[in-house]
Amino acid sequence: MFWSLFKILVFVAIVAAIGFGASILADWDADIRIIFAGVELTIAPLTMIAAVLLLIPITWLVLAFIGLLVAIVRFAVGDETALTRFFDKSRERRGLESFAEGMIALASGEPRVALSKAYRAERNLGKPELTGILSAQAAEEAGDAEKSLAAYKKLLENEKTKFVGLRGVLKLKLAEGDTETALKLAEKAFALKPKQMEIQDSLLNLQTKAQDWAGARATLSAKMKSRTLPRNVYSRRDAILSLADAKQKIAGGDAKAGQAAVLAANRAISDFVPAAVLAANIQTEAGAKRAATRIIRKAWDSAPHPDLAAAFAAIEPNETPEQRMRRFESLVAKNPSDPEAKMVLAEVAIAAGDFSRARTAMGDLAENSPSVRSLAIMAAIERGQGAEGRVVRGWLARALSATRGPAWICDACGQHYPEWIPVCESCNGLDMISWKETNDNAHAHPSTIGVLPLIVAAPNDQSDHLGDVHQASEAEDLRLDEKIDNN
Repeated sequence: MFWSLFKILVFVAIVAAIGFGASILADWDADIRIIFAGVELTIAPLTMIAAVLLLIPITWLVLAFIGLLVAIVRFAVGDETALTRFFDKSRERRGLESFAEGMIALASGEPRVALSKAYRAERNLGKPELTGILSAQAAEEAGDAEKSLAAYKKLLENEKTKFVGLRGVLKLKLAEGDTETALKLAEKAFALKPKQMEIQDSLLNLQTKAQDWAGARATLSAKMKSRTLPRNVYSRRDAILSLADAKQKIAGGDAKAGQAAVLAANRAISDFVPAAVLAANIQTEAGAKRAATRIIRKAWDSAPHPDLAAAFAAIEPNETPEQRMRRFESLVAKNPSDPEAKMVLAEVAIAAGDFSRARTAMGDLAENSPSVRSLAIMAAIERGQGAEGRVVRGWLARALSATRGPAWICDACGQHYPEWIPVCESCNGLDMISWKETNDNAHAHPSTIGVLPLIVAAPNDQSDHLGDVHQASEAEDLRLDEKIDNN
């Protein structure tokens, strides 16, 4: 109500103002004189106002006419118009239809059809970031490496598709076996997307294959930070790469840095046998026998291994057989039932000439878990206790057909290795070499054949009791009948 009253009052005020102004102009006797370029023009005030009011629509009509002329000129010279937009929309629609058909063909396993549709879509759409990806993948599926490589390289020119191009060229180079170029491409792709899991794995594999241990550790750290690798797995693999890097530095003459890296790897994973053995040997050479002993004991308690026993024996190379026996008894005290502990203790007892203790240490291991090593030890015990030759030959004959015992084997491809390495040479698997049972006689661990020569080679030459055992264990080089005749 009040608002309506207010509007009425405003309207009345405006009308009154206009009427008042008109009355003033009507009573104004003076004329308006306009002088321009020597021409004088006299106009009455009311005439002037009427002329101004008439000039406004005339000006608008003139401007509209000029705009029409400009539109006609722009159409003539080819600028965007409703007509051109119609043709552009039509072309875009055909391009999108071709692109969709190409994607369906690619998913249906028809790469040649997809490639044809991709070319048609590229002509109509003019969007290489879409059609280029389809063309590259279709050519790759069709087995046309040349066209696929050209398409992927074209994607490198666009910042939006650069990563896709790098990834595609990387896959092609890996398929060709060009690992040097692939490594450089993987590094560039990793710089663009460091959290992309596939690129992380590709770069890590290429770096380990090239023995770029420092680079591999950096990539491994990125995997852990991006949560594509559990922390416990990261810790183990980082220690493995650190150990590999240490060995490389020692071989290259940088012994100080290498030894420090070995000790760091052993601190990170105390039960990792290769690191423990190398760390103990370093401490032994430095005269730190107590530190070496601690390293071996800690690793042995978790994972008894013949290499650990050999490193433990090397700590005191000049001790008597009895002293060595006491040391090894304390070493195996926490896991006396472990097969490795039983055989190591028996070997030390044989070296000391105590065959009765060796038989006690072996228990029923040779019967329940026969292996070349356990049976060879029993042959040595029988020989040492004066058993008949046929008894000794019986143990040796069983040894030739028995399992070779544990060895370093790749979990992924089954490749055997005489010693641990960080990366499988066959399948390039990192942290895949583990200590487990093998039946492959051609790839037995040295401890199986030699029965830990370092341990049994006591300083008083009591290792003569094992002469026939060593000879009988070399199944790859000697025939069974030759071994039996030698006995």
